[in-house]
Formats: sequence, structure tokens, C-alpha cells
Amino acid sequence: MGFQQGLSGLNAAAKNLDVIGNNVANANTVGFKQSQAQFSDVYASSVGGSAGTAAGIGTKLATVAQQFSQGNITTSNNSLDTAISGQGFFQLGTSASTAPQFYTRNGQFQTDSSGFIVTSEGMRLFGIDKNGVPGPLQIPTAQIPARATGTSPHPNIMAGLNVDARGAVTAMPADVGAGATLPPGAAGTFRFDPADSTTFNNSTSTTIYDSLGNPHVATLYFQKNTPAPGVNPWNVYLSIDNQIQPPSAVPTVPPSAAPMGAGLQFDTTGKLPAGSMLTMAAAFVPPLAAPAGGGIAAAADPMTLTFDFSNTTQYGSAFGVSSMVQDGYTTGMPSGFNIAPDGTILGRYTNGQSQKLGQVTIANFANPQGLQPLGNNRWAPTSTAGTPLPGTPGTASLGVLQSGAVEDANVDLTGELVNMIVAQRVYQANAQSIKTQDAVLQTITNLR
Repeated sequence: MGFQQGLSGLNAAAKNLDVIGNNVANANTVGFKQSQAQFSDVYASSVGGSAGTAAGIGTKLATVAQQFSQGNITTSNNSLDTAISGQGFFQLGTSASTAPQFYTRNGQFQTDSSGFIVTSEGMRLFGIDKNGVPGPLQIPTAQIPARATGTSPHPNIMAGLNVDARGAVTAMPADVGAGATLPPGAAGTFRFDPADSTTFNNSTSTTIYDSLGNPHVATLYFQKNTPAPGVNPWNVYLSIDNQIQPPSAVPTVPPSAAPMGAGLQFDTTGKLPAGSMLTMAAAFVPPLAAPAGGGIAAAADPMTLTFDFSNTTQYGSAFGVSSMVQDGYTTGMPSGFNIAPDGTILGRYTNGQSQKLGQVTIANFANPQGLQPLGNNRWAPTSTAGTPLPGTPGTASLGVLQSGAVEDANVDLTGELVNMIVAQRVYQANAQSIKTQDAVLQTITNLR
């Protein structure tokens, strides 16, 4: 029987060396999870036998258990490369599948000719598209259309600035010369000329866009009015492309203009009432714009602009602009994208805009060691592993994602080399056991 124990030991040691050799061979494989050979002893059973005197008949390989511990994360030069920090697997499927079929920890991705995010073997990455529909993720390659300023609900221009409370009063009726004093609370058309800096205190400009994506320069002029008890009024004028808005029906020299709405009414603390909005009195009609280098001009939609001055103040400090945000932009081509820790795919465009293109989802299992390895860094679900539990990265027990990085193999190369030495010694010891049993048998057969 000693031969049987030795032979089983040789077989077990050989299989252990196979597992160790596979771990070493995949030490540089992205997303690889090392395996461990687990053995069990073997006993012969017989009717009426005594378990206390059974020597056993050797060992056998019980299972090759995969170790799903975290591997080191290494940065890469590909923005689509993604590493999972924590638990979970990327979900993959073929080009014909509508649901995930395979799972992987290898986050080396690229796009195919149709814009789908795929592995090097052409497996598609699954997640949720920008409309919230689960399926394979596809990156749009088309440009985003232009968006006119004023497309979103009002307000469409957010202005944050400070006007100088120490500034001189520059407002006066149109029919009154310089030096006149405007009665408190007086309304009407005031003298204003954008070419005459004495008729206003300060100005600032921002770029707006029409429905064709053509840029226009919108300039705001701030004109201090005569203070009244408890209120510090300012008139606000608007010009677009150096044209006063709204334009006068009868052109005058200098051009006549009316302030926007009731202007800005600051209180004694230098603040405006909540929701201080000013809307252009009439829609701006962009002029026919001819393409650069010649061609046929095209007409754009009329524009109505509403300015939110809620973050504007009047303090005793110099005029300054802290923010000027508008909601329009010209057309843009894709310039890149990145994946956020929660799996959100953000596309960047040449017009400075960014859009959500989808979201990567990952899945976990109750018993990951029950997954069936298929090679090519993929596993298949089994009943032993349990039902896939997909979700958003960073929720529940799922890990987070790191864009522009990959997860290295979790192989401890030093430890595996030590295990290889031990397995080699075990193999030699079992070979010596067979040799010893042979010597004993030879001694017995040589008795006379």
C-alpha cells in the first residue's frame, strides 16, 4: 500500500506545481486572480474496520480555489482603462447579447468601429446608457449641436459682480444736459451713450450664442442713479454686437436707449432682493451671418435674454466681476472622455461642454469562488456562485472605479517561488517514499 500513498503524493505535488506555475506565468496578466491547490486525505473503508488503526491510502486534489483578493492598481495612458477598487466584476457580453454573459476584473477597454466599449477580444462592456436603459455601452462619435443662449428655463445668464457704492451718479434725463440732478425714483429714458464713458460707471461683456452657434458679444453697462431713502438704484443697459438693445425705431445720434426694466435696487446693506431678474425688453434678432471666407448667409432664431443679478452687490470697493455664466454654446466635436468613480462616463467636447454618455455598472456574487474560469480573463456565472448582483459602483458592497488605471494580478511572486520550492521538496519526499518501499520489498524477496 505504500506505493499507493507515494504515487498519490507525487500526483498531488505535480498538480500543486501546475497551479503554482500558472500563477507565476500570469504574474503580469491584468486582472488575474491567483489560485490555490487544496488537498484532502483519502482513507479506505471496510466493513468492521477500525478507524483508529487506518493509515490512509494517500491524498487527492479537493479543489483549485481562486483567491479574489485586491491586486495593486497601476495607472495607464488609456482613459478607457478602468480598475475596480474593492469588490465586483465588469459585465461583458457578445455583440449579439442583450444581457451580460461573462464577468471580468480586467479593465483594459477600447472602442470599436461602432463606438461600443469592448475588450481586446471584442466583448462589449455592459452598463446603463444616457437614457437609463441597461445594455452594452456605446460612445457617440457625432458632434453635439449648437445651443442658443436662453434655451433653458430662465434665467439664462447668471451675473455675479460688485458695483462701486462710491461711484458718481451718471444718470440724467435724455433731454437734460450734464450736471442735472435726477429726482429720486424718477423713471423714463435716460441719457446714455456707450461711446461716452461719462454716461455710465462701468461695463462688462460676455459671449452669447444664437441657434446656429454664432457667437455674439453682449455688453452690460451700469449707470448709477440718484439714491433715495433706503434704496440705491442703478440703471442697466444692454448692447449686443455694439448695437443698443432694444434698437430704436428711429436711429438717433447719439443713439437713444432705455434701461432694462426697473434696474437694480440695492438696499442699505448693498444687497439686492432675492430673485433680482432683468429681461431684455424685446427679442434680439441675430443679423444674417455670412460664413468666413464667403458664402450664403443664414438666419438664426430670435433670442430673449434674462439676467439674474441675485449675486450682485453694491459695496464700497472697486467694480469687479466674480462670475458671468450663460447657457449657450456653439457646436462641438468629441475631444475625450473619462469614467468617474461611480461609473459615470463624461464626454468632453471642443466647445468646452461635457455630457453624460452612460454609466458603467458592476456586479458581485455571494460566492465568487464558485465562478467558472473560462480564460481570457473571463468567468462565467454558475449556480454555486449565486445570482449576479449588479449595481452602481460605490453602492452596497461594490467597489469604486478608477479611470486611466488597471488592476494588476494579485500574485505574490516571492510567495509563489517559496511555494514552488516546498512543492518540489514534497515531490522529492514522495519519490523517496516509493524508493524506500521498493527497497523494503526487495529485501523481503531476497530472503532465503
